Amino acid sequence: MTHLNTPRYLLLLVAALCLLGQPGRAQQLTSPNKQLALTFSLQAGGVPTYSLTYKGRPVIKPSHLGLELKEGPGLTNSFAVTGTKTRAFDETWTPVWGETKTIRNHYNELTVTLTQAATKRQMLVHFRMFDDGLGFRYDFPKQPELAYFVVKEERTQFALAGDHKAFWLPGDYDTQEYSTVTSKLSEVRGLMKTAVTDNASQTTFSPTGVQTPLMLKSQDGLYINLHEAALIDYSTMSLELDDKHMVLESHLTPDAQGNKGYLQTPCLSPWRTIIVSDRAGDILESKLVLNLNEPTKYKDVSWIKPTKYVGVWWEMITGKSTWSYTNATNIKLDSTDYSKLKPNGTHAANTAHVKEYIDFAAQHHLDAVLVEGWNTGWEDWFGQSKDYVFDFVTPYPDFDVQELHRYAASKGIKIIMHHETSGSVRNYERHLDKAYKFMADNGYSAVKSGYVGNIIPRGEHHYGQWLNNHYLYAITEAAKYKIMVNAHEAVRPTGLARTYPNLIGNEAARGTEYESFGGNNADHTTILPFTRLIGGPMDYTPGIFQTRVSAYNPENKSFVHSTLARQLALYVTMYSPLQMAADLPETYNKHLDAFQFIEDVAVDWDDSKVLEAEPGDYITIARKAKGKSNWFVGSTCDENGRTSTVNLSFLDPGKTYVATIYADGKGAHYEKNPQAYAIRKVNVTSKTKLTQYCAPGGGYAISLMAK
Repeated sequence: MTHLNTPRYLLLLVAALCLLGQPGRAQQLTSPNKQLALTFSLQAGGVPTYSLTYKGRPVIKPSHLGLELKEGPGLTNSFAVTGTKTRAFDETWTPVWGETKTIRNHYNELTVTLTQAATKRQMLVHFRMFDDGLGFRYDFPKQPELAYFVVKEERTQFALAGDHKAFWLPGDYDTQEYSTVTSKLSEVRGLMKTAVTDNASQTTFSPTGVQTPLMLKSQDGLYINLHEAALIDYSTMSLELDDKHMVLESHLTPDAQGNKGYLQTPCLSPWRTIIVSDRAGDILESKLVLNLNEPTKYKDVSWIKPTKYVGVWWEMITGKSTWSYTNATNIKLDSTDYSKLKPNGTHAANTAHVKEYIDFAAQHHLDAVLVEGWNTGWEDWFGQSKDYVFDFVTPYPDFDVQELHRYAASKGIKIIMHHETSGSVRNYERHLDKAYKFMADNGYSAVKSGYVGNIIPRGEHHYGQWLNNHYLYAITEAAKYKIMVNAHEAVRPTGLARTYPNLIGNEAARGTEYESFGGNNADHTTILPFTRLIGGPMDYTPGIFQTRVSAYNPENKSFVHSTLARQLALYVTMYSPLQMAADLPETYNKHLDAFQFIEDVAVDWDDSKVLEAEPGDYITIARKAKGKSNWFVGSTCDENGRTSTVNLSFLDPGKTYVATIYADGKGAHYEKNPQAYAIRKVNVTSKTKLTQYCAPGGGYAISLMAK
């Protein structure tokens, strides 16, 4: 019974609380520009559900939320809404390095508190709506009824509005190094078998499982990207497709026992991200994933510097040279005396040869030289399931650490360390502090780490919770020694470089090395910026001028599926603060006119603009060099070729620029005539429009230098 003297606002509050707990009562959230709209509600049985629209068009139809636990009732149903909270947030922050000088972080947030009456457990869901998409995550407060729990599976759904065109990779717990397949979602099942190609470590899990970032395009022209952000102390998410209903559901990477995660409250899940627009370029320009990560943890970031480098690498990848010093087998590090073994004569990481790379880097104003194969243990490093495979501090007899440190320093060049773990993560962690101290003592400011092969401890996966924690441990330990990390074969990035900006590069996709292993598809670099690069930059290692691998190794008939001009374009379209000139100095010396673009192009930027883009077909991007007036343009296209028209209205009005255009030459073709290129110079202004032909598998690069 209501008392007559009860204040009216209390009556309204009680009524509102009652309504919040009723199934079907919806909460709404819109983006700051009102174009995106979220609806959250409880379905019958207390099942939390969300949906998303863009300009009134469905992006995600009603989709379930929650987690299934290994023991006890799951966190998927029997909920009541016991609280809601909204807020608006708007800030502008400055990245340590990036595609733009500043980034705006502007969103509206809805937090829904869910309570299970029978268990008295609580779970919060945070929704953040940006103009370019939605991020949401689970929040498990500290509570007596939920202290420690094991995740059996996460049950987050993305119910799509149609049979979209998809750019997908086979779902795998251990590798992303597959060629992207372009097909309708309904065709995934039929194409999966041929999509799964051999890799050094791979564990597929389903005929319809796919990886994130997943790029989609609806029949009515919506571009949708699904991924995750702030992947910390949690297993990596793949997506399981229900191809009858076009519903994608989260599928977490298991550990060796099959469990998906071990959590202790209070704790948070990663953000699940949905970027959406009716313009493809907006997907590439989105900073949503970065914005969902925390600000940097480091007070001093002065030692973190974008880097352009060459390296003793491509000659080994092609088979011209070797990582190993000898041809011996059955090596045991603690009992092998390399001074008594016969050198094989093909070891690339020797003092004299590395000095040649240092000289080339200094001559062309590059920053560093990567050296792989410098340390003992490469003779039987792969495929033997060796635990103690490397010690990361002992050089081969022909590699003089102190002399190369002295020589490189005298030329103003850094040497980049290489730590291949061969998947033996336990061994790496045992040696990690000693290895980083060795780097600091000998002038190495960056390390390329590798995780080739199956993981030791045996049964763990590259993308499981345990390994994700290791990758972050390696990054934070490196920061103590002011070391930047470029991790290969590690988990795909989720924007953590905002929080830990010494994570300056990652591989986590099929890179240039595969051009020596049979080749990448000609459309590969028109897709990767829409998929792999959504979470962070890639060490793609472009710049291959000699596209016939047989020129270095007659037994290797592979070729680079790209024209030379497009290799230049990749320094702009494949964003990274860590860019390699991957070919050999001897080859660059034959094409110094084209190499001038690599020498000139920046690796850190004040502004970036996507001029034209269509996933799988073409990408053209313009970027402004950090602290300068100079711009650089890159354009890459697929196997069909095209004519590109670029409006230079982004240039400063009233200024004249010298445009040096590095383009495909007459008859250029990625397979038939890849080295045909032409260079011309013209004066341009902000009123200029340029039209440029791109050959099949080709592209162009432009440097725009203010006069």
